Amino acid sequence: MIAPTTPPSRSDGVIAWVRRNLLSTPSDALLTLIGIIFLLWAIPPIYNFVMPTFLGGHAVAPGGTVEDCRVLGAGACWAFISARITFFIYGFYPMEEYWRPNIVFGLGALLIIPLLIPRAPFKIINAVLFFVVYPVICFYLLNGGVFGMRPVPTEQWGGLLVTLIISMVGIICSIPLGILLALGRQSKMPIIKTLCVMFIELWRAVPLITVLFMASIMLPLFMPQGTSVDKLLRALVGVTLFASAYLAEVIRGGLQALPRGQYEAASSLGLSYWKSMGFIILPQALKHVIPGIVNTFIALFKDTSLVSIVGIFDLLNASQAASADINWSSPTQAITGYLFAGFIFWAFCFAMSRYSIYMERRLDTGHKR
Repeated sequence: MIAPTTPPSRSDGVIAWVRRNLLSTPSDALLTLIGIIFLLWAIPPIYNFVMPTFLGGHAVAPGGTVEDCRVLGAGACWAFISARITFFIYGFYPMEEYWRPNIVFGLGALLIIPLLIPRAPFKIINAVLFFVVYPVICFYLLNGGVFGMRPVPTEQWGGLLVTLIISMVGIICSIPLGILLALGRQSKMPIIKTLCVMFIELWRAVPLITVLFMASIMLPLFMPQGTSVDKLLRALVGVTLFASAYLAEVIRGGLQALPRGQYEAASSLGLSYWKSMGFIILPQALKHVIPGIVNTFIALFKDTSLVSIVGIFDLLNASQAASADINWSSPTQAITGYLFAGFIFWAFCFAMSRYSIYMERRLDTGHKR
């Protein structure tokens, strides 16, 4: 027997990949050349602006001074970010109470990571702790007023803390509401179907800015006289209802994509409506629309920056406020703050996107398009 040899470089390896993907036709070769020229033109100035001096760039590394950021030709002022990092994360939350948001961050990571790992044990207990117990702990920890903790009103919450609260509450609460709306829109009962259609079309017909203004102004009108509704709670209600309408249409697409035989098979087994939906229909429908669901979540996470319009101090608003600090005034102060906020948004959105791709591959049952 002759020992196997490696394939020739023309059919395998880096050279073969370049020939097949970048230089297969004259037009591909021309576009590749244009792309290389563009990268050679764009990357050096971006690198010089972002990277600190010890890596060959012009940016001021953390630990630098404001005088370094005011030097002619200086890049991003990362010293400004390191000096105001607590403001970006906590906003106006009292400094001596930072341990309370830190516990919320740490406990949230401790509970959500096992939920995202499919093979992690005790899923039911973990889900109950995350969806039921954890919100109660977060409320009392952040709001205070119990067990001797100092009360901290939501007006002092801000930065990344508020962005995560709004996005997490909106994502978690919009899922069950979106499922119920999708099922109601396909219901055979005219009243249920009409109400769900009206709800979905109403919230999809207006922009989120309008929804936030309506929630901020109109929600107190539906409450008993003399009752004051917290500003953050108004935004949470508006964002949740807005996201649930879009999520309902995504889930409805998954329900309609299933063949009729799945519904008939569930009926032939003698299952009730809710059992057939819970055990047969919804698991398949949700699996088919994972990209659409995650896309809705990503859009919701980015749209949390709009709450700054109604006076809520989120991450973007914290960046704008920090850029007005005259003690760190420099030509690159504002753009550095926006770069930092943009990177935070990108990191969370990229993580959600990669996790959705992982779940798609794991739940793939061979029904390739």
